[in-house]
Amino acid sequence: MAINKDSVSGTLIVAVLVCLICGVFVAAAAVGLRPVQDQNRVLDKRLNILQAAGLYEAGMDVEAAFERIERRFVDLESGEYVEMPDNYDQRKAAKNPNASTALKGDEDIASIRRRPNVAEVYLSVDDGGDVQVIILPISGYGLWSTLHGFVALQADVNTVAGLGFYEHAETPGLGGEVDNPRWKGQWPGKQLFNDSGELAIEVIKGTVDTSSDKAVHQVDGLAGATLTTKGVDNLVQFWLGENGFGPYLARLRADAAEPAEQGADDSVTLSAVN
Repeated sequence: MAINKDSVSGTLIVAVLVCLICGVFVAAAAVGLRPVQDQNRVLDKRLNILQAAGLYEAGMDVEAAFERIERRFVDLESGEYVEMPDNYDQRKAAKNPNASTALKGDEDIASIRRRPNVAEVYLSVDDGGDVQVIILPISGYGLWSTLHGFVALQADVNTVAGLGFYEHAETPGLGGEVDNPRWKGQWPGKQLFNDSGELAIEVIKGTVDTSSDKAVHQVDGLAGATLTTKGVDNLVQFWLGENGFGPYLARLRADAAEPAEQGADDSVTLSAVN
């Protein structure tokens, strides 16, 4: 049957056919490219882990560098390693009432509402199986968005190796300065705990007084971004505190202290927390 393209019905039929054909092509492209997109997401996550840990240099083969990274799972309540399937997704678990814990009042300083019961950790290991860097996922609300990133610790479980965010929607030039290499460059070498063993790391409002005894625990705030600064400080306090990775870090620190007291290398082994 011929279609009168000059009629209203003919125009509508042609438009519908064009939409259907285009829809088929778009759907086919989306399905066909999905494996590539998934692979790129994995590669980008691995790159951010390596960057946060200070283990990446420009031009480096990300896959090859990541071969020294061990992915483990930690029960945040006990701080012990647990077994989980390879496809475990911490961010999805945080939205599942059966796999997460609701945070109330002062517990939720990072404004994440729910904390997954099990969290991923990434361990950079040497040829002997000793852990050199511990990389922990962190997240929390800033001014406009939830920031997602990683904080990396040296084997002494006290010295920061680096920090970086891979996802956020903070204001460019203000809160978005969390991506500035100069600001991120302040983190390596900072100490988490004071001499009393209390969590002392903090992002302050303003500039760190380098002559202060507290300087080793402090990072400059973001100029003109008070709420993002507070948000970053809150999420660091949460994830490194008792409601986050605190129990896990306490176990690692106890394990690291034993060989140190005996005069041995103070690195942490993969079997340190069981």
